[in-house]
Amino acid sequence: MSEEHQNETTKADVVSNGGAESVDHHGHIEQVDLQTEMQRSYLDYAMAVIIGRALPDVRDGLKPVHRRVIYAMYDGGYRPDRSFNKCARVVGDVMGQFHPHGDIAIYDTLVRLIQSWIMRYPLALGQGNFGSPGNDGAAA
Repeated sequence: MSEEHQNETTKADVVSNGGAESVDHHGHIEQVDLQTEMQRSYLDYAMAVIIGRALPDVRDGLKPVHRRVIYAMYDGGYRPDRSFNKCARVVGDVMGQFHPHGDIAIYDTLVRLIQSWIMRYPLALGQGNFGSPGNDGAAA
């Protein structure tokens, strides 16, 4: 039997030991403090989310969800020279193609793209009740 084959740990070996020994794929196991690792991992994840999703891009001022909505509107043929469509149709297109997480976030994003007091230059035209600068929300 080759030396390479003798050093391999199989799933059967781990099960026969009661799972007490983990399979080592990289040649070493590094001991780390759980609290320190959790703090570091959470901070890395939080920064990735903030940079990747929560902050608008400096190039165009849009977040990824804004880009998804605008692209879905372009892809679906929702253009200013055509008749108005229901928001639910746009939300459904975005959910089905790009953002399968929930309709409320997509609808809120679409409403924000229409509200002239939120966006300096509204990126979509709305027909109906899209709220007011006060605390009035948009009617679904």
